[in-house]
Amino acid sequence: MSQNGVLVTGGAGYIGSHTVRQLGEAGECLVTLDNLCTGFRQAVLHGELIVGDTGDRGLVSRILKEHNIDTVLHFAAHTIVPESVENPLKYYANNTCNTRNLLACCAEAGVKHFVFSSTAAVYGTPETGVAYEDAPTKPINPYGTSKLMSEMMLRDLANAGDMRYVALRYFNVAGCDPEGRIGQSTPKATLLTKVACEAAVGKREAVYIFGTDYPTGDGTGVRDYIHVEDLADAHVKAIDYLRKGGDSTILNCGYGHGYSVRELLKSVEKANGAPLNIIEAERRAGDPPELVAGADKVREVLGWTPRYDDLSIIAGSALAWENKQLASPWTAE
Repeated sequence: MSQNGVLVTGGAGYIGSHTVRQLGEAGECLVTLDNLCTGFRQAVLHGELIVGDTGDRGLVSRILKEHNIDTVLHFAAHTIVPESVENPLKYYANNTCNTRNLLACCAEAGVKHFVFSSTAAVYGTPETGVAYEDAPTKPINPYGTSKLMSEMMLRDLANAGDMRYVALRYFNVAGCDPEGRIGQSTPKATLLTKVACEAAVGKREAVYIFGTDYPTGDGTGVRDYIHVEDLADAHVKAIDYLRKGGDSTILNCGYGHGYSVRELLKSVEKANGAPLNIIEAERRAGDPPELVAGADKVREVLGWTPRYDDLSIIAGSALAWENKQLASPWTAE
């Protein structure tokens, strides 16, 4: 096979599937590896889907060899913070140990480029409301720790060999494909935009605001919401950056400004044309008042320019997907 392939782990999931679609549209030779634990066959619109686990070293090694893989995008992970607190070993097994196995296979196969799906959870609770890439990493839950440990392994492997990488630290991912081809269908999702849209279409009885007395404009927490299409585009640009010889780096993925919980919920209400059933509750332990990305570096390094930095677009696309799922829901394998 003359063209080098791209392996996408977790490419049947929410963020991975949007990235697979963009890569496919760009003409990449793609292979998706997903165990379909939370992903969906229907979400993989380009390339080949192989059902399997990143912890299966034999399978991963065969894929890397047979498809001439020189670039890996690693999305496969558990991502629910409260679950990570209740069952930490599940997160260290899947997010950290399986990443170690994947990296070992990549090292043996001579994979040159690696793009890692990381998280702002590695920062924990920053001293200020804005976290830059050089801020101290102090995760406060096993999910964040599992991702930070993977970053460290990736860093050390790159220092010891020829692989170069980009680790993208996501802030609050939201929205869906504006054309409605794919969207977020994660079971028991905890991301606020998804929860609010499920409440809007009747899948949930209510949406909760945890904390209304923060030192913010309206008393609710402020977060940096990034549209999944812009986030996927950052992955596409990260591959191009590495192929052109870019050095290994860590980049925040956010817009550099935030919206409050109330502002997000109002956008969903406006898109839906009806009020939500909102229940106010006490603060949750560990929630910072404000968490916004220091987002200058990703623009400078990747030449990344967001196209969907608009809360109404984010809410509208997410709600459109929920309504589509009411009519024709995806089913897990």
